[in-house]
Amino acid sequence: MPLRAALVALCLALATVACAPAGPATSARPPAPDALPQLDRSCRVAADCEVKNVGNCCGYQPACVNRGATPDPDAVRAECARRGMASVCGWREIQACDCVQGRCESVPGPIGRER
Repeated sequence: MPLRAALVALCLALATVACAPAGPATSARPPAPDALPQLDRSCRVAADCEVKNVGNCCGYQPACVNRGATPDPDAVRAECARRGMASVCGWREIQACDCVQGRCESVPGPIGRER
């Protein structure tokens, strides 16, 4: 019987440990402390928006951003190289930008009137 009691105690101990809460979840790759800042895409009217090269891991990447935003495509490429990342080359041709709910967004065709 002592063997049986030892097995029961072992099973209870394992069950208790299995039910214990885990520590905080961690991501597989923590964010870099020097991660690139988000570009300003805020706007009040369409004239606040402009197509600029924001860059990606392949190179040129146009996007609608606030006309005062200062994207740094070279810094984006350097960060990609530092992380060993690559991306698909190619992009969508942006015809025009508009202010949609306070955010610069690409829209098909030219803007017909000032918004």
